[in-house]
Amino acid sequence: MTIFAKILAGEIPCHRVYEDEHVLAFLDVAPLSRGHVLVIPKVPVATMDQLPDEAAAALGRVLPRLCRAVMEATECSAYNLLQNNGAAAHQAVMHLHVHIIPKHADGSGLGLHWNAGTCDDPAALAIAIAEAID
Repeated sequence: MTIFAKILAGEIPCHRVYEDEHVLAFLDVAPLSRGHVLVIPKVPVATMDQLPDEAAAALGRVLPRLCRAVMEATECSAYNLLQNNGAAAHQAVMHLHVHIIPKHADGSGLGLHWNAGTCDDPAALAIAIAEAID
């Protein structure tokens, strides 16, 4: 059982900022910046590709409202949304979660280094991905 499953079960307390029948949002206990919020679906899936459509829609509906609330409450003018899938992608808790990480004037928040590359055959790759959509 993950720590998020324990939070959902009421076994571990959290500072809730939002809850409905599909989604729970709460403050991160180890925030990258003031107002760092975690948003989780109530279905116990590890990665985005496992998320059922109804739960994905519920997550998508609430994220913009939560982002606006975080910006208003923390007075930040920018934020990052971060969602990792799998240990190799730096996912630490194997329950799907989205981070809302405010970026403040003091520089606190998420730091990134973007390793941009190239694609050998983008047309063929685009077709392969499109054909794999179910």
